[in-house]
Amino acid sequence: MEEQEKWEEFLRWASEIGVSDSASHSSSSSCLGWTLVVANFPNQGGRGLGAAREIAKGELVLRVPREALMTTESLLLRDEKLRIALGRRPRLSSTQVDDAIWASEKAISKVRADWKDVVLIMQEIGLKPQLRSFKAWLWASATISTRTLHVPWDDAGCLCPIGDLFNYAAPEESCTDNEDLSEASISSSQMLNSERHDEKFQRLTDGGYEEDVNAYCFYARKRYKKGEQVLLSYGTYTNLELLEHYGFLLDSNPNDKAYVPIDSRVLSSTSFSRESIYIQHDGRPSFALSSALRLGCAPQNSWKAIGHLVYAGAQLSVDNEVSAMKWLAKTCRQVLHKMPTTIENDKLLLRFIGEMHMFTPPVCCFRGQTCEREINDFFQAYDVCDGIRDMSLPKKAMRILERWRLAVQWRFMYKKMLWDCIVYCDELIRGLSTSNVSGNNGKC
Repeated sequence: MEEQEKWEEFLRWASEIGVSDSASHSSSSSCLGWTLVVANFPNQGGRGLGAAREIAKGELVLRVPREALMTTESLLLRDEKLRIALGRRPRLSSTQVDDAIWASEKAISKVRADWKDVVLIMQEIGLKPQLRSFKAWLWASATISTRTLHVPWDDAGCLCPIGDLFNYAAPEESCTDNEDLSEASISSSQMLNSERHDEKFQRLTDGGYEEDVNAYCFYARKRYKKGEQVLLSYGTYTNLELLEHYGFLLDSNPNDKAYVPIDSRVLSSTSFSRESIYIQHDGRPSFALSSALRLGCAPQNSWKAIGHLVYAGAQLSVDNEVSAMKWLAKTCRQVLHKMPTTIENDKLLLRFIGEMHMFTPPVCCFRGQTCEREINDFFQAYDVCDGIRDMSLPKKAMRILERWRLAVQWRFMYKKMLWDCIVYCDELIRGLSTSNVSGNNGKC
C-alpha cells in the first residue's frame, strides 16, 4: 500500500472513532480538512499539521474523544492476558517507562534494565520473539517517552491519534497580547461555545483533557494564516532536553541554557539553586548568575551586609560589575579553549554533513581542519570511499549521519551561547569603563 493510501486510511479510521478538527462539521472520509491538514515542513520539523484556513488565537483546532486515547486503563480493558500478567507483578506498571530516554549511554542502560524486567511478561502474553527484542523495546519505550500526553487519571499519560502530529514550538518569553480577535470573523459554530473559548484564551492553553466534553482538546496558541504550520508547546525545554527526550532541537530556543563552572564557595553562600545559575540563549547571564558573581567579586567579609542588594538585583559598584563580567568572560573562554573543536570547525562540519545528504564530498576539501578526523572516522565506519561523488549512503549510515548532525549542531549552539556571553561581557565592560572615566573626568 502506498504511503498516501495509508494516510487516507488512517485519517478515515480516526474520523470513525470521533477525532475531528471541527466542532460542527464531520466527514466520514477524514478527520481533518476543515481546520488542519497533514503537510510537510522541511525546515520546521518535517511532517506536521498545517492550517487549512485562517485560524484565530484560542480557537479549537482538534478534538480527540476519550475512547480514542490509548492509556493503561484502555489497554488493560482490551487485553486480558496483559491484565492478568500485570496483576501478578504490580511493580511492573506502565509508569516505569515514563522516563525512558535513549539518547545517551546512561539512559540506554536504564531502558535495558526496564526491558529485562518485563521480558517474562512479554513471553507470558505471547508476544512474538522479534517484538520482545531490545531493539523493539527501545522503539516502544521511545514512543511512550516522546509521544504521550498528560491525562489526569493515568500517570503514564496517553497516546493520542492525530494529536501527536503537532510539532513543537517553545513557549514565548512574553505573550503578544496585541492580536485582536475581533479582526477575525469567527462564527460561533467554529467554537464549542464562546464561554469556553474565552476561558482557553485567558489560560493560553495549547491542549488538555476536558471532562465536560470527554475529549482531549487542542487550541491555537496564536493566529495562523492558511498554510502555516500549527504548533504545540510541550513545555519549557532546553535544546539538550529536547534532543534527549524528543530527538530534535530548535535553531532558536528562548529556553536554552549553558552552564559554566562556579566557585562552590560562592554557590554555598547564596540561596540560588545551581539550576538557576546559567547563561541564557542570547548570551546574557541569568539573574541568579549575575547576582552570584557580584557577591563572589565582593570581599567575603562584606557578604552579609550587601546580601539584600545582591538579591534585589542591584549593581554594587562599577568596579564590582566589571570584575564580575571579566570573570564570566574569562570562564567562558576557558571552557571554549578546552573543547576539541572551535565554533568555526563545527560550522564547517555542519556544512559538510549537510552536503553528505546530497553527495559524498571528498575529505581533501577539509585537509588540515580539526574536524578532518571526525570525517575520516565516519567514512571508515561505513566504508565510504574518499573522493566518490553521487554515491548514496546506506539507510543505516544516513540515520547515523542525522544523529551526528544533531550532536554537532547542539555543541555548536552551546559554544555560540558562550561566545555570545563573551561578547556581551566585553561590551558591558567597555560601556562601564567609559562611563566611569567620563564620570571621573566630570568630577575633576
